[in-house]
Amino acid sequence: MFSQSLATSTIFHGAHPEEVSAFVNQHIGGHSLDLLSGENLAASLSFGEFAGLGLSRVSYGNHVRVKSPALDDIYHFQVVTRGECRWRQNGDVIRLRRGQALMVNPDEVIDLEYTQECEKVIIKVPASIMKSICSTESSVREQMVRFDRLPIDMRLCPSLMSILDAVFSEFEESGDSNPGPITLSYREIVLKKLLKVFPNNLKASDNVQPVSPSMERIIRYIEEHVKEDIELETLSQISNMSIRSIYNAFSRMFSTTPKSYVKLIKLRRLRSDLLQGNCRNITEAALDYGFSHLGRFSSDYRKRFGELPSETMRLAG
Repeated sequence: MFSQSLATSTIFHGAHPEEVSAFVNQHIGGHSLDLLSGENLAASLSFGEFAGLGLSRVSYGNHVRVKSPALDDIYHFQVVTRGECRWRQNGDVIRLRRGQALMVNPDEVIDLEYTQECEKVIIKVPASIMKSICSTESSVREQMVRFDRLPIDMRLCPSLMSILDAVFSEFEESGDSNPGPITLSYREIVLKKLLKVFPNNLKASDNVQPVSPSMERIIRYIEEHVKEDIELETLSQISNMSIRSIYNAFSRMFSTTPKSYVKLIKLRRLRSDLLQGNCRNITEAALDYGFSHLGRFSSDYRKRFGELPSETMRLAG
């Protein structure tokens, strides 16, 4: 995935990590860099611009920590292509492994730890460009989009991967030339796709408006009975909606099925219990929330949060 991205736009190869850091500060995003072990001359960086977006592939080649008080009027789409990156905030840690991606908002404190082998592809999006795209996607004009800090497994989003592959291929062919209609179209497509794939406040705002009292009863019921087996027939009874109408409503509001929504709420609540130290052991917690297939539970948990339940529990300890 993206293994050959920006192959013709290499700026550094086999460099000191401070050299790469200086370039990143100037062209990608301001930060400070701390070397946590050694000073291997193994850092590399490729960079180019495409239709107002910054495209980069970055590896510090060392175990490092990157901190920033905030990005300056830019968003980052970051996907780990090798190794692991850990995001720390307020005692919580999000682990991003190969194939996982995250959206970073402007004015968001950054505290990242890269393993020695970690490599990332980063797309820098000026806030002004994102705002122009959001204005065509959302009925909420006065808000700036803010993405949830929720890792997405790119392997589960093949259409987004295909779009990004097309963008990088187009960049390789067109270079850094002034953006024309074709490149601007690519930019619009990829940003609209990011807005659909990554949960955000504008998507939520658009969804909240048409919530009916019947759907409010369903959502409240799920929250209040999250540890129980929730049947569609029960949701139909408490809402006076047909099962087909319930499916249509969840598709329209959350772009998912009722079953997947219930699983998400269970996983989020269980993770909160683990982080707060409210669980004696993971098996007991999983069974308490109705996850009887423990292997599948661990797999779903890792896809959603970028780490195993045992890793979350160690953080709480």
